[in-house]
Amino acid sequence: MRPVCLITGASAGIGAACATLAASRGYDLALTYNSDPKGAENVADKARAAGAKVVVLQLDVADPEAIEAMYRAVDDHFGRLDALINNAGIVAEAARLTDMDHARLRQIFDVNVIGAMLVAKGAVARMEPAGGGVIVNISSAAARLGSANQYLDYAASKGAIDTFTKGLSDEVAPNGIRVMAIAPGLIETDIHMKGGQPDRAARLGGSTPMGRAGSAEEVANAVIWLLGDEASYVTGSVLNVTGGR
Repeated sequence: MRPVCLITGASAGIGAACATLAASRGYDLALTYNSDPKGAENVADKARAAGAKVVVLQLDVADPEAIEAMYRAVDDHFGRLDALINNAGIVAEAARLTDMDHARLRQIFDVNVIGAMLVAKGAVARMEPAGGGVIVNISSAAARLGSANQYLDYAASKGAIDTFTKGLSDEVAPNGIRVMAIAPGLIETDIHMKGGQPDRAARLGGSTPMGRAGSAEEVANAVIWLLGDEASYVTGSVLNVTGGR
């Protein structure tokens, strides 16, 4: 029986790359999207071509009731959950703190922190009775770097994810669940366009020790490694995928 992996925010970028690779490594998939159903279906088609059973679900992770509905659908389709790639996240346009209002901060933390925690909560509730599972939270190098004058709120939200990863990993390790985070650096994805700087990865990639931006596929390789038995003694860690940045 193929293991089942839930990937939030799977319509593009890192989530999409993780879905394609996970399917090729033998996982069936529950893929969520918020506003891009066509992108999610394209990813699902690629995963099905690799032999995976796939269900595509609309999900706003800022809505607790939507998270519960999503998990009911996962239960109905698969009846199990072996892995979670907790990827859904947002960034707003580059700004200084003095230009950020409460609504912006509320949205960033509702999606990137509270939503991620509630999605993880649902995964743990299914993995514990089954004897184990794996959760990989998608963090960011911004949690270390701070993103001053750009995405201070996003960076703070990812700092919270790093702390959450460590705390949850200690909490559930005795029950056979491993919890890690991946911290991507300058990766060529659409998130830079959503932040108002579509050329950011290409423009700043040369400043990394490796001299280039990374790809979503390079992040996915690290994520899928953490899901597998090769990483069986790894938990509570944040793995940087940053080109040395």
